[in-house]
Amino acid sequence: MDVTVRETVNASKEKFGPKDLAKVFEDATKVIVAKGKKVVTFDMKKVSTKDAEFQKAVIGPSGNLRAPSIRTGKTMFVGFSEDAYGERFSK
Repeated sequence: MDVTVRETVNASKEKFGPKDLAKVFEDATKVIVAKGKKVVTFDMKKVSTKDAEFQKAVIGPSGNLRAPSIRTGKTMFVGFSEDAYGERFSK
């Protein structure tokens, strides 16, 4: 599968904190978060970006959005999981 990158944001220069989450995830219907070997999926029709569990999952120790963060369609991936990426991008 070929993937085209439309926009790249340098996470070390542009920070997205908890107050920015509504804008970052505004069009997302599903957010897949990877932390180590653990992968959690959030249905954004049922979860708010203000939800403490959601923020804990997507905000890193720096207080900003964890990297890498990737949008494909209406799905957002936060953090790295080869398995989660493989399921989406190997089609």
